[in-house]
Parts: sequence; C-alpha cells; structure tokens
Amino acid sequence: MEARMSGEPTITTLANGLRVVVTPVPAAQAAAMSFWTGVGSRDETPATNGLSHYIEHMLFKGTTRRPTAPEISEAIEGAGGSLNAFTTKEVTCYWNNLPFERAATGLEVLADMIQRSLIEPVEVERERTVVQQEIRRSHDAPGSYVGELSSVATYGDQPVGWPIAGTLETVGEMHRDDFMAHMGRFYTAENSVLSIAGNLEVDRVVEMAAREFDSLPRGVRPPRPAATDQRPEGYIQLEERPIEQTNLVLSVLGFGRRDPDRYAADIMNTALGRGMSSRLFKEVRERRGLAYSVSSGSTRYADIGSVSVSAGVTREHQEEALLVIIGELRRLIDEPMPEEELQRTKDYACGSFRLSLETPMSFAQRHGGQLLNEGEIEPADVTVARLRAVTQDDIQRVAKRLFDGARFSLAVVGPSASTDRLDSILHGG
Repeated sequence: MEARMSGEPTITTLANGLRVVVTPVPAAQAAAMSFWTGVGSRDETPATNGLSHYIEHMLFKGTTRRPTAPEISEAIEGAGGSLNAFTTKEVTCYWNNLPFERAATGLEVLADMIQRSLIEPVEVERERTVVQQEIRRSHDAPGSYVGELSSVATYGDQPVGWPIAGTLETVGEMHRDDFMAHMGRFYTAENSVLSIAGNLEVDRVVEMAAREFDSLPRGVRPPRPAATDQRPEGYIQLEERPIEQTNLVLSVLGFGRRDPDRYAADIMNTALGRGMSSRLFKEVRERRGLAYSVSSGSTRYADIGSVSVSAGVTREHQEEALLVIIGELRRLIDEPMPEEELQRTKDYACGSFRLSLETPMSFAQRHGGQLLNEGEIEPADVTVARLRAVTQDDIQRVAKRLFDGARFSLAVVGPSASTDRLDSILHGG
C-alpha cells in the first residue's frame, strides 16, 4: 500500500454502506475511534425530546457479549484507555481512546455497544433517574442553563431550539419501545460514520471494521425538516434568581455550516471574542471592568446557526455591558478592521486550529464529524488557506449580514433589569 502522510485520511465505504475514515498518525502511542450517527435532539418530536441523549446513556448499560455496564468500561479501562459519548442537536458520537496495540479491543467494544446493546427495561428505569438528575444539575448551574435559554430565545419552539437532554416530563414517559424504534430508524450504516486515528495500518483497520460492523443494517439517512430562521416571539428569556452574578447570552441568527461566509465569520468572531486579545475582552473587561468573563462564539447546524456573546456581570453593570457589547458588534459594520489587527487575528485563528489537531482523538473527531455532517473532509491546509484569504471587506460584509438591523435575542439567568428595559436596549435604547 502507498504510504500516507500523518493526518491524511482514507475513506472507505463498507458493503453495508458504512463509511470508515482512517487517519494514520505513525508517531502516536494511542488509537482513537469514534462512531458517529446522524441523530440528535432536532430529530425528535415534542413527546420524544431527549430520547437521542437517553439512548446514548443506555448503550453503556450492557450488551449480549457484556451484559453489565462494568464489563463494558473494564474492557477499555483495563487496557489503559477511556470511553465516553456525547449528543448534540444533530449527532450522537461514541468514542474510546486506548494504546495503539489494543485498537482491536476498542473497535470490538464500540461495535458491540452499537449493534448488540440490550436496552433492558430494568436498566431503562434505573437510568431514567440518572438522566433526570443530569437535567436538574444543568438547571441548577446558571452558566449552563443560560445556554439552554439562549437556544429558546434564538430559535424558538422548534426542534433546533429544544434542550438536548429533554425535560423531566418527556424523559419520565420514555420506554424501551421508544428506544428500539428510534435506533431502528437512525442507527444504520447509511446514517453513520466510523472514524479511527492513530498508529495504525489503514488496510488492517478497514478489515477489522468490516468484520466488526457486519451486523449494522444499511438503512437510509432520514430526512430532517428545515429549521425556521425567524426570531421567535419569546426572544427575551429571563429567569431571575437571587444569585450574585447575572449570566447573559446575547445572540443573533446566523447561517449553516456550509455557508461560503463561514471563514470570514470565523475570523470576525476570533477578533470579537476569542482570547484576551479580543475586542470584547479588552473593552468590556480590561478597559471598563464590567465583567470577569466575556466571549463570543458561533454555532452552525445544517441549515441554520447563530452568533452569540456570553458574559457574567453584576446586576449594576448589566445594562452598560449590553450596550457596550452591541456597540462592538455594530463597530464591525461601521469601521474596517485595521490591517494589523486582521493579520494578528488570522495568526491566532490559524495557529489555534493547527494546535487543535495534535492527537489521534482530535483527528478522529474532526474527520468523523465532518464526513457525517458535510459529506467530505476539508484538508487542514485548505482550511488555513481559506482563513488566510479573508479580507477587510469580507469582515464588514459578514458583519453587515449578521448585525445590520439585527434582531437580537437575549437570555438572562440571575438578577436583572426588567424585560421591558432589556427589550429597549436590544432595540437601540
């Protein structure tokens, strides 16, 4: 076989339709593997909200080969490895990471969980309490819960705006039949990607994958209803609590992950709120002392997204902080970014991106997620080149697209001004 560079992926489609991406990292001591399936909370109904996340929990509870949860974890941890999973609005991912010579064990355990989980009713009942406690914990953490409220304020009452873990009520009504129907529809080869990276031979890994995942049904990739990109009526979500800090997230609807403006938006967002050199950090924290934490970020789904600014402030500084943040967003429209700042921002964005691709796990995650969500893997050099190509005009154009006449949404948890006052600030008052 022809030698491949470290970090260069090879994509193979198995007989059942499962796409397998293998990324050799010859000097690594680890092998990382992740199984991605295209299902998340936006694929649910009001009655089944939280089901995808609940299933994620259940796949660690026992299989026909390993009937108990400890047997699953001990198979990986006994080799010195680790395992976990996560659910988002659009995907569920199961992963493990272990010494490269134990890769076969990691792959077999992953395949066992995906294809042979028992989902026993007694375990469903036991785990129900665990999932509900996770929901309660998130609600009790203001910095976490404000993110959930921000989804509601930004997207409204549609699947992309619903909580990933569901609610206490929806989780309380789920049963084994719901799990099996959901998995039968979404846990299929055509709707999934297996991504493996590390000190491994591509051909050997593909052979193992074909053998281990031969029971995964082909299926189809289910259609996903389009999101509505209109600011909802409840664009201010306020939950007052008698705590010391006001947690807030200011957001505006953006665009999907394949939009051509995504590179310019990434550079703009880096300048705005990533790191201690960012505009928001320097203006809100260093110059004015209004907040300890302030940052910006972007979220992109298949057909919709958002740009948001998060901050933790005292009640007395809440209104001023909001006005300053909105002013910084509008300054991106009104003033060209100085060339020196633009170049410095590109250096930061490209450098941090390079540094994020240092481990087998980082390759497995990036390549698996991209292949499932976008149908292709963009080479790192191409990403860097496109970030480097962003111009001052691009920044202003994208800022205008996002913030000109922006219909802002706002989520607040903590002591706060009234909804009417917040609404006035959002509309220029």
